[in-house]
Amino acid sequence: MKVDVLTCLALAAASLVAMVTGGRSSGRRKHKEVFLGENSKFKFGGRIDYKLKKQDSTKTLLIKSEQLLRIEEHDFAMRPGFGGAAIPVGIDVQVESIDSISEVNMDFTMTLYLRHYWKDERLAFPSRNNQSRTFDSRLVKKIWVPDVFFVHSKRSFIHDTTMENIMLRVYPDGNILYSVRVTVTALCSMDFSSFPLDTQNCSLELESYAYNENDLMLYWKNGNDSLRTDEIVLSQFFIEHFQPSSGLAFYSSTGWYNRLFINFILRRHIFFFMLQTYFPTMLMVVLSWVSFWIDRRAVPARVSLGITTVLTMSTIITGVSSSMPQVSYVKAVDIYLWTSFLFVFLSVIEYAAVNYCTTLEEMRKMKRGKLPSTFNASQAMAFDGCFHDNDIELTPFPRMAATPTSEPLTTPTQNQDIRPLEGTRLRRQRSVRENVDLLLSHSYMIDSYSRLAFPLSYLLFNIIYWSLYS
Repeated sequence: MKVDVLTCLALAAASLVAMVTGGRSSGRRKHKEVFLGENSKFKFGGRIDYKLKKQDSTKTLLIKSEQLLRIEEHDFAMRPGFGGAAIPVGIDVQVESIDSISEVNMDFTMTLYLRHYWKDERLAFPSRNNQSRTFDSRLVKKIWVPDVFFVHSKRSFIHDTTMENIMLRVYPDGNILYSVRVTVTALCSMDFSSFPLDTQNCSLELESYAYNENDLMLYWKNGNDSLRTDEIVLSQFFIEHFQPSSGLAFYSSTGWYNRLFINFILRRHIFFFMLQTYFPTMLMVVLSWVSFWIDRRAVPARVSLGITTVLTMSTIITGVSSSMPQVSYVKAVDIYLWTSFLFVFLSVIEYAAVNYCTTLEEMRKMKRGKLPSTFNASQAMAFDGCFHDNDIELTPFPRMAATPTSEPLTTPTQNQDIRPLEGTRLRRQRSVRENVDLLLSHSYMIDSYSRLAFPLSYLLFNIIYWSLYS
């Protein structure tokens, strides 16, 4: 009897414990479901997906695509239609930017979208709605793509941020669009004979590396509309126009290849070089003319001014040459700079001639006794840095004496009055030696002539220069 009572008590206690633990767990589950329900209602519009272990439908997408395109059934190391006619590959280019143009390296850097169009019937697949399929670079490595490269390229790469910028689009009938975003640095043979007033013709050339014209035919897909550009602004150049063209390239060992050209014309902005080169050069030349109005006895002033302008011109020439390639012909900027340097140099030589002539003039006057023997020209100049003309007696400009009248040799005749005829005044032209002697005896005339000759000569040079190169 006692055993039955104890058994009943044990069963009752066990049922009570089960009820308590079951209530707690059910309560926790209920609260959890309410919490999830509220959050899912807020995030997903009240729809609760309880099938968390549902299989991901994209897990076998790549395998299905490979099976759909029958990649494993064909040898994609061979081109489409191998053994038959050449496969046509259309090209479409959109230029995104021209990143840089280097005159020193004679190259340019361009970023563009390169699109290829061809048909590969091996990749055709059935489709009810005729929709294409788009893939990335992972599938590109398993099929055949054209081996287009850039002729005369120095560096090139495909952008890979955040993934490789490659797109492959396959249509149900086998037509394929293959697009890449690439940056290329290519050679541009520039002619600097008119620099910086020049216009450069550059081109980017595309060609198949392995397949000649018997296997692959490159062509612009939409003619002239195959080349499109964004709005491109360059600091030193103005892009006049882009133009696509095509041609053939011959290699002695492999034959003829189709080649496509992206031609563009660059016209240089002159304003930058006007501020950096031409205007400073003009100012230095004009500054060298200031010495013509400084007293010829102010040796320190005129010599220091001449040396300063010569050194400044040398610095300008060196700066321009360092930013240019070492070409073997003369550029337009070289002609202007060296001609300007010649004008500055001649202004220094002009003062050397003036100083020499002044010294000869003083020596002659000392020999004639017009200057006191105790007079020292260097001491007189040391007071104020110049020697004035009123400190010495300078003879005025000599005048030519009137030539005597000449009488005509006539024989008086009868019934003719003998009347004296007025003579004719004749002027004898001075020889070159007399002109030189005149300048040596009047050295101040060299400065007077230079004040007019130098500006007129430089003005004539500028008119000829800008009319030829602008």
